[in-house]
Amino acid sequence: MNIDKLKRQQRPHGLPFRIGKLGHVVLNVSDLERSVAFYTQVLGFSVSDVYPAEMVPGGMVFMRCNADHHGVALVGGAKARPERADMHHLAFEVGTLDEVFLARDRLRAYGAQIDFEGRRRAGVQIAVEFRDPDGHRLEIYWGLDQVGSDGHVRPAHEWKGARSLADAIRDPVRGQDTTLRDPSLLKEG
Repeated sequence: MNIDKLKRQQRPHGLPFRIGKLGHVVLNVSDLERSVAFYTQVLGFSVSDVYPAEMVPGGMVFMRCNADHHGVALVGGAKARPERADMHHLAFEVGTLDEVFLARDRLRAYGAQIDFEGRRRAGVQIAVEFRDPDGHRLEIYWGLDQVGSDGHVRPAHEWKGARSLADAIRDPVRGQDTTLRDPSLLKEG
């Protein structure tokens, strides 16, 4: 291992997007109820939304520790407990919707495997989901719902999944401004 070479690895000058924060982690768990009890009762998270097994095999629970719709989500049904905990995906927030498009375009140019682009349901973030070289699932997103101190979350009937970034722009959810600063990014390519 060349430590000096590793230390020289830096953000490229002119990269057209900037990851603003580590967004959320989604973990595969073997016992969903046990894990939700741990995250709520031991760590103090609150449940924002739940997907039944008909939506996601094993069910999925979204939990928050601040105003973000979710900081941790748990997917049930993991078959066996691995030696190390099994991560579903890791998400990174960017500051603008335009940056999601720019990130997607850069990932395409790099040849990264893109698994999804568009808008998810609970949390209604607009995102691109992709794989790193080792196959780890990653997400770059913008526009995650915020939950006020009253604990009110967007009702499920207002969720609008979208299977492309263009569809997410054309059919926004209530309160989500999908105006692009650079409309030329909307071209599908």
